[in-house]
Amino acid sequence: MAEATIDTKTDTPTDEQLLGSPFVAQLIKQLRAQDTHGAWEGKSDLQLLKPYIHTAEERRAIPIIGDPDPETLWRLEIFYSAIAVAIERQTGQMVSPMMKMSHEGFGRMVLIAGRLVVVNKQLRDVHRFGFPSLAKLAEAGGKFLDEAVAMIKDYPAVAQYGA
Repeated sequence: MAEATIDTKTDTPTDEQLLGSPFVAQLIKQLRAQDTHGAWEGKSDLQLLKPYIHTAEERRAIPIIGDPDPETLWRLEIFYSAIAVAIERQTGQMVSPMMKMSHEGFGRMVLIAGRLVVVNKQLRDVHRFGFPSLAKLAEAGGKFLDEAVAMIKDYPAVAQYGA
């Protein structure tokens, strides 16, 4: 996870610290940008992120038969778009997301900078896309972000190809 300070009493980041991490902050911006009619203005950042957080019981209750819910696919796209924009902000390299998804909820998401694939994620059971906690959401997005930034630093010529 990208540099969140730790609550010394519990040794875990607080919600405020997690909300301030580069990935989570960008995810919130991406979600707020989707609210073209102001319906979410009264919602807190934690309320906006609630659809990404599922307890084990909630995950089990989501059926995996049939096509993935369009809102779930939309949340998946917003998640990876937030990673892409956070990568752009840290590296200055334009990053493009590309997703290929079957009607059964299996597919692949890649984030590409120039000719460099900086994120390559095989997707399974997207019907149940989500995380058990805000900390796990921040950790997953932060890990993708940190790995992609490191890859761009390791291969700058490939990432800048065609720019």
